[in-house]
Amino acid sequence: MKKIIKFFMVMACIAVTGVVQAQKITVTGVVKDSLNNPLEMANVVAINAETKALDGFGITNEKGIYKMNVEENSKYNIKVSYLGFKTREIVLETKETDINRNFTLLDEAESLDGVEITYEMPVNVKGDTIEYNADSFATGTEKKLEDLLKNLPGVEVNDDGEIEVEGQSVGKVMVEGKDFFDGDSKLASKNIPANALDKIQVLKNYNEVGQLKGVTDNQDNYAINIKLKEGKKNFWFGEITAGVGNEERYIAHPKLFYYNPNYSINLITNFNNIGEVPFTRRDYFRFTGGFGNGGSTNTGTSFNVGSSDMGFLTLQNNRAQEISSKFGAANFSYSPKKTWDLSGFAIYSGNVTDMQQNTFRQYKANADGSQPSPDEFTESVTNQRSDLALLKLSSSYKPNADNHFDYDIFGRISSQKEVQDLYSTLTGDIDEVQKQDPYSINQNANYYYTLNAKNIFAVEAQYLLQQEDPFYNAALAQSDQFRLDEVLGMDQNQDGYDVVQDKMVKTNKLDAKIDYWYITGDKSNLKFTLGSLLSTQKFNSEIFQILDNGNKFTLDDAVSSVENDVKYNFTDIYMAFEYRVKVGAFTFTPAVSVHNYTTKNEQLGSTVTDDFVRLLPSFNTRLQIKKSEDINFNYRMMTSFSDVNQFASSFVMNNYNSLFQGNRDLESALSHNLTLRYNNFNMFNFSNIRASLSYNKRVDQVRNISDFLNFANPDYPATSDDEFIQTSNRISSPFNSNFADETFSANGSFERTFGKIKAGLGATMNYSKFNQIVDNEQAINESFTTTYRGSLGTRFLNAPNIEFGYNLAVNNYEQPNGSSIKYFTHQPTIKLDATFLRDFIFNADYSYYNYKNEVESLNTYSFMDATLGYQKKDSKWEYILGVTNLFNTESLNQDSDNTLFVSTSEYFIQPRYVTLKVRYNL
Repeated sequence: MKKIIKFFMVMACIAVTGVVQAQKITVTGVVKDSLNNPLEMANVVAINAETKALDGFGITNEKGIYKMNVEENSKYNIKVSYLGFKTREIVLETKETDINRNFTLLDEAESLDGVEITYEMPVNVKGDTIEYNADSFATGTEKKLEDLLKNLPGVEVNDDGEIEVEGQSVGKVMVEGKDFFDGDSKLASKNIPANALDKIQVLKNYNEVGQLKGVTDNQDNYAINIKLKEGKKNFWFGEITAGVGNEERYIAHPKLFYYNPNYSINLITNFNNIGEVPFTRRDYFRFTGGFGNGGSTNTGTSFNVGSSDMGFLTLQNNRAQEISSKFGAANFSYSPKKTWDLSGFAIYSGNVTDMQQNTFRQYKANADGSQPSPDEFTESVTNQRSDLALLKLSSSYKPNADNHFDYDIFGRISSQKEVQDLYSTLTGDIDEVQKQDPYSINQNANYYYTLNAKNIFAVEAQYLLQQEDPFYNAALAQSDQFRLDEVLGMDQNQDGYDVVQDKMVKTNKLDAKIDYWYITGDKSNLKFTLGSLLSTQKFNSEIFQILDNGNKFTLDDAVSSVENDVKYNFTDIYMAFEYRVKVGAFTFTPAVSVHNYTTKNEQLGSTVTDDFVRLLPSFNTRLQIKKSEDINFNYRMMTSFSDVNQFASSFVMNNYNSLFQGNRDLESALSHNLTLRYNNFNMFNFSNIRASLSYNKRVDQVRNISDFLNFANPDYPATSDDEFIQTSNRISSPFNSNFADETFSANGSFERTFGKIKAGLGATMNYSKFNQIVDNEQAINESFTTTYRGSLGTRFLNAPNIEFGYNLAVNNYEQPNGSSIKYFTHQPTIKLDATFLRDFIFNADYSYYNYKNEVESLNTYSFMDATLGYQKKDSKWEYILGVTNLFNTESLNQDSDNTLFVSTSEYFIQPRYVTLKVRYNL
């Protein structure tokens, strides 16, 4: 360990030495036009006359001031450019003192013959498009798009590969103007080769429908378009990677790309058992891409169809004991003619995952200090298998500027199975099996029509067909701690209990609306909406017992029905009005919608109906302080509805120790949502400041009543001797809480580039308060979590680049009796990228974790991944030696909080792997 730290310190000294040796003089000045008006976002570059290298560049601020650092005692060609003006070029010789030099640019029509610019500007700003020259920001170690994006001012890539620009998530990634896998940012950042990049265009205020750009608020919409180098167009490019390692480890990762003006093809595959999960559950949920409108969601209705998905694909790299993945994806785009674009993708993801986890659950005490259940320790060994297939076809037809028609169909089919061997200190050994084969088909059709300069119409419709068939089986021994047998009326004359649940949920959902915009002026418009949301769901379930002889035993003696047969209809008919007006630096958008809601559930031979009208206001205001500095405030009142799973009033088995009974009399919940955001991105000094506050208050929120089966409990059958026994077995049921639930969050970050040094600070705070009824007593649950982070890194071209970081997470869980539980995670990190002997590249990523409570450290561990690559200049072959989990860390920790208990878990991870990869670049 000490040798590793010493190695990083040596590299840090080398990097610091590079900083000291690179002490430069500063060139400043003002760029203005012939009328002495300052020019904001003008480019100033310094090209070394001897080496022809770009030694410095700057971008002017709103006062026309630029600043850049260059070498002393050198000769430079200084070039100044601005859109619509003739480029200026001068020769500048530096001494040992700072220099001030001003420039006046002439309009293109007024300019005299000048020198034609031959050097690529690092940054060009054209309206809402910021274009970065890729080569200007490369340090030499980049392999993928994400590696280069991290070097761009104002651009961040998180650990999941998701891209952020100026603090906002990028909703779409395109290559040569064509969607890359429906615009998914992770697949793009993780797979597009860095050596294929020419320009990276950041598109601000992006709207896929050009007709709506001037009438809707697009200022938080960002897209990225990748321009390829000339040698990558009309030719296949990509790479083929194959590798082997110890303990029969392997990876095969070919990817191919082809682009021309009329069509494109992208192929990505990945087969490995080294812990790389190419397609996670999080990827799936965001994979529709783009900036699709949310239908009734935008007018204040929240009705989300629930999913009984078992949560597969949740694991990340090195976060399980064994992971084997198979992944294949194909994407195409084709333009039969200039007005018609076709595109689509097909994705297959298969994973086999083995997990081992130890969990301690500390049940929350009641307000009087009593414990509703004994604390529980569990050990589990789990095998998960999943196969997922996604298919999407899209068509976009734009015959002219006034008409735009889109249609797409998106399908999903999967097969999932989980087998778990679990030991509980309360219940003993339990064998659990879950499996299902769900599918869904989602269709979208949108038509946009511009009648004239004053009138715009839009028709949008979305239709969902979904079916889920989750199966659950639990086998466990007879125990004083398992009392669901008596509640369910099971046959107790068996060696053990083998309980089974079959379930089927079918959903049909149609969300359609008509929008009309009336343009009242250059800075204002009115919007009228008429829409409807119609949903029909059918829910069937049955619980039964399998006897020792294999026969099915019907649970006719259960204290409540164990069979559900529910039909649930939801209808929302609504009208909405919105007014958008710009007054000076302010943009105001007040809106109101009126909804006629109807819910109806049919079960147990009767029907329960709820029909009411509600008015929902919203308000948004944006203060545009500067071009890249704004404050945004948003308020929205929303009505939330439960889906059929919450209404099914017969027993449903959630797991081995809990039953759930829906409530057919549930009503909607009302919430107030407020957000305040501040963004400031300064291209002059490459600083990025972000801050946000959000508050949510929910009234009549649907919460659960939980009754623990502590015998003898008069509400349930007692033991034969009427003995009081405390168990973790419980029955939960939803209800509309009379107590308001609240959440509050705040986060802020500051990033700044100082020459070749990039520094960052940030903090996030989340507070939540929610109410629960446990054993007929109100329980107030509060949690307060904070994270603090800081980083400091270098961005040199030839010297080693090193980045230091430190993260601190504090999780504080308040219990109803006034006591609290705290966990701390300290995480220092070091990352290193270095080139040496011209053809070698070394990368290392080190993290140290100290997981502790208020008294002692519970676990300390460290992670380090490292690669050593060799590739001769201009060679297509690359050889990579990689080590994963260098210190052979065995387990990690995490903690979580819910309404009943606080849990802390230790989960075991993959051991150290050494792999040798060979990569061929096409």
